[in-house]
Amino acid sequence: MNANLNTAANADELGSLLSQIAALTAKADALKESFRDAATASVDAPKAFEGEFFKALVVQADRTTVAYSKLVKDLGVAPEVIAKYATLSAVFTVKISLK
Repeated sequence: MNANLNTAANADELGSLLSQIAALTAKADALKESFRDAATASVDAPKAFEGEFFKALVVQADRTTVAYSKLVKDLGVAPEVIAKYATLSAVFTVKISLK
């Protein structure tokens, strides 16, 4: 790890970059929502939108989500059984906030 990267200026730069990313993400999400709205306005609505350089395609897919904790509770799975199938790994997160 390079100690020179761990400076106050770099903390400020990271905060600034993350702020810019958040603003860009919000703008991208709004554009995506407008594409979804247009593509689902009617059954025969266009699903592809072509620009000069990029093409946006709206695709619908179904997703199933399992409520793990409810499933474990309903099945009466003991914590010891869960522990047999669990793995533990270290996860590092850098959190940044405005002073």
